[in-house]
Amino acid sequence: MPVNRASIAGSPYLGVFLRVSDRVVVAPPSMPESLGREAERLFGVPVVRTTVLDSELVGSLLALNSYGAVVAEEPGVRERQRLEGLGPLTVVPTLQNALGNNVLANDQGALVHPNLSEAAAAKIGAALRVHVARGTVAGLGTVGMAAVATNKGVVVHPRATEAEAGVLRDTLQVPVHRSTANFGVPIVGACVTANSRGILAGTPTTPVEFVHLQEGFQILE
Repeated sequence: MPVNRASIAGSPYLGVFLRVSDRVVVAPPSMPESLGREAERLFGVPVVRTTVLDSELVGSLLALNSYGAVVAEEPGVRERQRLEGLGPLTVVPTLQNALGNNVLANDQGALVHPNLSEAAAAKIGAALRVHVARGTVAGLGTVGMAAVATNKGVVVHPRATEAEAGVLRDTLQVPVHRSTANFGVPIVGACVTANSRGILAGTPTTPVEFVHLQEGFQILE
């Protein structure tokens, strides 16, 4: 099956710990080996283990797609060596420094926190090689926590407005679907990781939620 449930360090908020693209899974060093193997099976890509800015909250601090990755502060030498293996790594200084929380990207586009400066947004666009728009999801600027985007679909907070959904469709060039995860949690980006091949969600995620997630990401059994 292309879907599964998991937790990391007892937490079902996988989006806080993992960042996934169609090229790589970036995971904290503490992720169990068994879950690393399952992630490689589900997503069909290798797992790279590293901290980001000396933190295991990789999903919150790192944004990436198949073309590159961005962080808000200069990483240490060892972190940079590991992260540069993902593709070009760009440092984008900004007050919204948890870029995984504040950037929602696939290989076609990126939606970023509305308070990011024009210069920061432009630098993110250049690093990821995509068009960038600034906006919200369900009124939240932390768009990377309020939604999950792949190259086949984007799943968003159930209170995302039609206007927000329109911006997402135009920017990411994929269909938009509303869902919760982790048994009713609306900030799906904090609960779910996905790419074009598979979905890994927090352990409380229900079968009904998985139906919505599979429909949204266009991943069928």
